[in-house]
Amino acid sequence: MKLACVISSTASSATVLCRRGRCLFSSSSVAKTLNSSSYRRGWMSNTAATGSLYQISCSMITSTSSPDTPALSAPQPEKPKPKPQPWLIVGLGNPGKRYAGTRHNVGFEMIDTIADAEGISMGSVSFKAQFGKGFIGDVPIMLAKPLTFMNASGESVGAIVSYYKIPLKQVLVVFDDLDLPFAKLRLLPKGGHGGHNGMRSIMNHLKGNRDFPRLRIGIGRPPGKMDPASFVLRAFNRQEREELDFTLQNGLEAMRILVLEGFDRSATFVNSSKPFTV
Repeated sequence: MKLACVISSTASSATVLCRRGRCLFSSSSVAKTLNSSSYRRGWMSNTAATGSLYQISCSMITSTSSPDTPALSAPQPEKPKPKPQPWLIVGLGNPGKRYAGTRHNVGFEMIDTIADAEGISMGSVSFKAQFGKGFIGDVPIMLAKPLTFMNASGESVGAIVSYYKIPLKQVLVVFDDLDLPFAKLRLLPKGGHGGHNGMRSIMNHLKGNRDFPRLRIGIGRPPGKMDPASFVLRAFNRQEREELDFTLQNGLEAMRILVLEGFDRSATFVNSSKPFTV
């Protein structure tokens, strides 16, 4: 810490610089060194000796630098944070009223849930998909519902990924899963297609790459000997609809955590989610 003082009088001008308890006076008529603890006594005796009235103004300067540093450097501004990378979230399904509200279209419903909650318009069609851009928090996201029909979903997804140069770790695909209990969510960092034709098509258009996250929504197994192809096109009954709506809200929260806090926290949320109760 430094104490810098300026002394002025009618007889002469003088300055005093105090460092570590020692003060040095200098002027045309005064030259005196004294302890800062006896500063007032020294100043009074100096005044009496010269018969002049000195006026002293002082300021305190703090510094973490060495005592001999002449001046403080300005604080360095913080480096700006890098801009968040965009996410592409794709929901799989089939276009048209015939397929709306069926088990095979729960991926579409997840995208609609996100779009409604985050105020993202899905009114445009690009890359053979119903397409929208917006944000979750301050992170840019793109939402897509391929209109190619399920088995050709990769035509749309591959084109979007290629055009926007999105890293595959930032591409999330939402789809229905026969092997999960109804309305059960499972978030995985990568994996195979599991016999799902939409996922198979996407992997083919990503040059066989399977290292992208996916959110699976359970639709359960078909009853009895029903053909799975027929089962996935069935609509939900009233109780199933309520349970699925609850699951979609959990899925929405999982997507927010994924985008804002990372995969691990989102997976923990999904795995610890409580089931729907009537």
